[in-house]
Amino acid sequence: MTTPTTSPTGHGQGADQHRVVVIGSGFGGLFGTKALRRSPVDITMVAKTTHHLFQPLLYQVATGILSEGEIAPPTREILSGQKNAQVLLGEVTGIDLEAQTVTSHVLGRETVTAYDSLIVAAGAGQSYFGNDQFAEFAPGMKSIDDALELRGRIFGAFELAELGAKRGENVDHLLTFVVVGAGPTGVEMAGQIAELAHRTLRRDFRSINTRSARVVLVDAAPQVLPPFGAKLGAKTKKELEKLGVEVVLGAMVTDVDERGLVMKFKDGRTERIESVTKIWAAGVQASPLGKMLSEQSGAPLDRAGRIGVNPDLTLPGHPEVFVVGDMIALDNLPGVAQVAIQGAKYAAKEIDNRLKGKPAQGPFKYFDKGSMATISRFRAVAMIGKIRITGFTAWLMWLAVHLVYITGFKNRVTAVLHWLVSFLGRGRSERTATEQQIFGRSALARLERGAVDLVSAPGEYDAKSEERRAELEAIAAEETRLTDSGQRGVKVADRV
Repeated sequence: MTTPTTSPTGHGQGADQHRVVVIGSGFGGLFGTKALRRSPVDITMVAKTTHHLFQPLLYQVATGILSEGEIAPPTREILSGQKNAQVLLGEVTGIDLEAQTVTSHVLGRETVTAYDSLIVAAGAGQSYFGNDQFAEFAPGMKSIDDALELRGRIFGAFELAELGAKRGENVDHLLTFVVVGAGPTGVEMAGQIAELAHRTLRRDFRSINTRSARVVLVDAAPQVLPPFGAKLGAKTKKELEKLGVEVVLGAMVTDVDERGLVMKFKDGRTERIESVTKIWAAGVQASPLGKMLSEQSGAPLDRAGRIGVNPDLTLPGHPEVFVVGDMIALDNLPGVAQVAIQGAKYAAKEIDNRLKGKPAQGPFKYFDKGSMATISRFRAVAMIGKIRITGFTAWLMWLAVHLVYITGFKNRVTAVLHWLVSFLGRGRSERTATEQQIFGRSALARLERGAVDLVSAPGEYDAKSEERRAELEAIAAEETRLTDSGQRGVKVADRV
């Protein structure tokens, strides 16, 4: 069943208003949409989730510091006051550059949305470097689902270890946590698991000593945090080791299974670590939409699936299509939020200039505002231009910057309260985990069409609705009769 869209102002698709479609609700999609709020356009954002994700804080959801709602507010709520924008739920499965349409699907429902200008900000996913089978046992950190699954796996490992230890079993594999990838996400995750084990949970169990938990950070690179330079990388490694994190560098992960993983070193030797809980924070792969655009436009793709664009962020041969953020290969730009934000604002301004007859902007220029990573509470590293900052000062800077970029006053307030509890105290208020969180992804993956197999096809339910209506009416009539006749609570024998 295919549904054509109408504009947010109520016009049909034949209206004169310029139609802008934005793909993605991340930093690029949201900031691009908001930048067009005063422009004479009708905007349709198409996204596969209903929320705007503040991805840099996913690890805090996974380790019980923040709730998912604090870093992923509803996109509709954020844009509710922007009258020229509407939001459609759906995963984009097709872009037709010739017809200028975007096709999206959700649970078997297809929607086709026409555009005059297109901003593609679909971001990037986790890369397992050709070993996608690793994902079953080592989830990535790119979505709320990932973070909640990891929360369940991390806290669940301690629970299973407690049960095993009570029975006298060896639980070392349950108390060993391996983080693959020593970039910012991996460093932050390893640091927080160490704090969780050594500080937060130390009084909560009776049969295990959580402070004996082993946290291992693995990377094939020769240093921690390569983009931060050698000095900050060495400082970060030293601080992690102070926390009790084992840092294993120059080790490539070659196999992952339910109970552990295998590492291979440059000298050819291999080593296996027995661990039930593995977190994959190594490598990213651009959205498959990049390949789709490449096949139609002839634009080149790099090894990570990023597409080559013109200096003004447009797709070669298609000036009406802008690609921003993690999807682009241009001037060695890093895959960080600021690239997406600045690129989306640039694209929005270019669209606005064209509609108002103003001259085009110059080539897109990225302004590097710096990079930051936390190691643990009160410890962080920051790189701003040529300035390198470490320790408590860097941590305060990290706190302030992330607070600014959390969307919504309400979320900022609750985030601060949770940070106070977690960083000044030792508590973590978001420790709830369920089996569904842990195993839901794997269960859906075993269905041929995923979640689509669990719902009725469009129109299928309607065919049975009349039969169901009669059934419900009969039930309601019987409930009414029992009440009106005073027969509720009366024994059957007494009714005679």
